[in-house]
Amino acid sequence: MKKSVHDLGDIKGKRALVRVDVNVPMDENKNVADDTRIRAILPTVQFLKDKGAKIILMAHLGRPKGEWKVDEFSLEPVAKYLSKVLGEDVLFVKSPVGEGADKELEALKDGQVALLENIRFYKAEEAKDDDMTFANELAKLGDFYVNDAFGAAHRNHTSTAKLAKVLKPAVSGLLMEKEIRCLSQALDNPVRPFTAVVGGAKVSSKIGVLENLLDKVDNMIIGGGMAYTFVKANGGKIGNSICEDDQLDVAKAIEKKAADKGVKLVMATDVLVTDDFSGNGTNKVVKVNEIPDGFEGVDAGPETQKAFADVIKASKTILMNGPVGAFENPAFAEGTKAVLKAIVEATKNGAVSVIGGGDSVSAAKKFCNAEDFTHVSTGGGASLEFIEGKVLPGVDALDNK
Repeated sequence: MKKSVHDLGDIKGKRALVRVDVNVPMDENKNVADDTRIRAILPTVQFLKDKGAKIILMAHLGRPKGEWKVDEFSLEPVAKYLSKVLGEDVLFVKSPVGEGADKELEALKDGQVALLENIRFYKAEEAKDDDMTFANELAKLGDFYVNDAFGAAHRNHTSTAKLAKVLKPAVSGLLMEKEIRCLSQALDNPVRPFTAVVGGAKVSSKIGVLENLLDKVDNMIIGGGMAYTFVKANGGKIGNSICEDDQLDVAKAIEKKAADKGVKLVMATDVLVTDDFSGNGTNKVVKVNEIPDGFEGVDAGPETQKAFADVIKASKTILMNGPVGAFENPAFAEGTKAVLKAIVEATKNGAVSVIGGGDSVSAAKKFCNAEDFTHVSTGGGASLEFIEGKVLPGVDALDNK
């Protein structure tokens, strides 16, 4: 267990250097287009404010690759938005660290919030070496370190991992604490039956997830584009469907491991296919192993939707990582909608549901409310690696309880 802000004691007047994830989408006028990540950090900010700390936020926006691209990747619009949400001015620090940022921060009062300019404007932020110079420069700005950026916890960067080694105490924020607790509880201490829904386009990007989950779950639903690799591995006809020919043996090995472990693998039996991915061609439902040439599978069919939903509704813990169809197109969204609807229903009946990052979160937000699930993860790559059982550098570097 890692220490959190709850373990800090008296911090009145002390400077909290807080890594947050506010890498939010912007519209063409540089206004915040989706504030989910900003709202997710508010509990930690408010907690530190109530304790009388001076709060200095660090974050990144986009991928400026160590160049000072103020126009394109500046965090100033985020500071303005945060001011609006908090109902008070957030001090935006334009000066670089080591060249005046500390001077700008001198005026910070107890309970006040500041936001540093994009941490990825510094080449040293993403440097792969062991040089701690930049970490030591950052450490001068704070009295203790808080990491609340679960979405960046899989990055071994200065502000997410190295800094925690030189600025002590180094603790998790409330969002980070919740992410670790909810994902750990689902993976390590699930109420059974435990069902994982694993979707997405490629088997290769989900091998680690599939392997790790097979040691933990009772049922595994495999959907999305990766399912066609399994169908082909078993001699089925998949037409023009997405398939990784170099992963056919892996698919068979996963099936064998599931059988050996007594895990029920739930695959599609019928699928919606199309001859035009835009959705404007011929769309029809066929058996999953009889897809005609010129057609590709794009969604779970009605029979499959029911089978998936039945397994989910009978579960007590559900982890979803990846959609089961090309849901971005409304014509191919019914399968993913059916899965999410079943998860919502199971949650209402007492099941624990965790939506784990990336496209699954986009789908959940598109078709449901975040409150409909036990937990919706804010980290795409981070939650994927956590589910794979990998050590996240940003979590590992924090102080142990």
